[in-house]
Amino acid sequence: MQRYIIRRLGQSVLAMLVISIVIFSLVRVSGNVLDYMLPQEATQEMYDLVEKAWGLDKPVHIQYLVYMGNLVQGDLGESGSFRGKTVSELIASRFPSTLQLSGFALLISTLMAVPIGVIAAVKKDTPLDYLGKIVALIGQSAPAFAIGLILMWIFAVELGWLPASGKGGIKHMILPGIALGWFQVAALMRLTRSSMLEVLDSEYVKLARIKGVPEWKVIWKHCFRNALIVPLTYMGLIGAVLITGAVVTETVFAWPGLGLLVIEAIITRDYLLVQGVVLFFTAGFILINLLVDIVYAYVDPRIRYA
Repeated sequence: MQRYIIRRLGQSVLAMLVISIVIFSLVRVSGNVLDYMLPQEATQEMYDLVEKAWGLDKPVHIQYLVYMGNLVQGDLGESGSFRGKTVSELIASRFPSTLQLSGFALLISTLMAVPIGVIAAVKKDTPLDYLGKIVALIGQSAPAFAIGLILMWIFAVELGWLPASGKGGIKHMILPGIALGWFQVAALMRLTRSSMLEVLDSEYVKLARIKGVPEWKVIWKHCFRNALIVPLTYMGLIGAVLITGAVVTETVFAWPGLGLLVIEAIITRDYLLVQGVVLFFTAGFILINLLVDIVYAYVDPRIRYA
């Protein structure tokens, strides 16, 4: 088990290192960042001064090594567009909002997907099953921003039931939460349905029915509890996907989280902030995947020897 964990840790560190190189390189492809940081009337002396202060006068590989050395110490640099604030401070201030929205989206996804998946499996090849498949098809086909705009138009503009944007109470979270979690509803519903179908066809379920156990008890006590293992494993990955996938949804609904922050950083060419947020997203995704793999190895011993 220790060898498996060490191997997965090594793979995670290597993945993080490769991604950091890619992000660091892509940010600099857009051009000279000094052109966006300094006003048009800036003199060559100002250019040289800022270039030296930010270490941009050094070769790219030296800049990367310096950046990674600071990163290991928790220093992500200072934002160029948010004067007087470090990248770490901005991430710490915006991350709770993204976590709040992602958690709400995960709750909505679970409450919608699991019952639909169970009913679709129990009522296989009936209109209810086909309706569940339509829900899954829409969720996997429609992009989050399109769902968000449609929901905004219906429930905020036409009906006036919910606010269209901004952060506030639970009413402000409903529309962006549904828009963000709809794709995961489709995936989780299909997993639940396929897992339930497999359990419904097992011998112990047939035996329970022969013994005269009530159908609701067979479904929710015997089948559902055993079929929930696969969806629960996938929920860890859903959490990572929701956090990293909040960029578009937060932009559409003006939700002040990390997604909106990185869009603002891209517009203002705040390359240190872009690097910091994207690396933070990457680290979170890799960490959650690592934890899911380790937990799954404890649940299924065959994984650790694979």
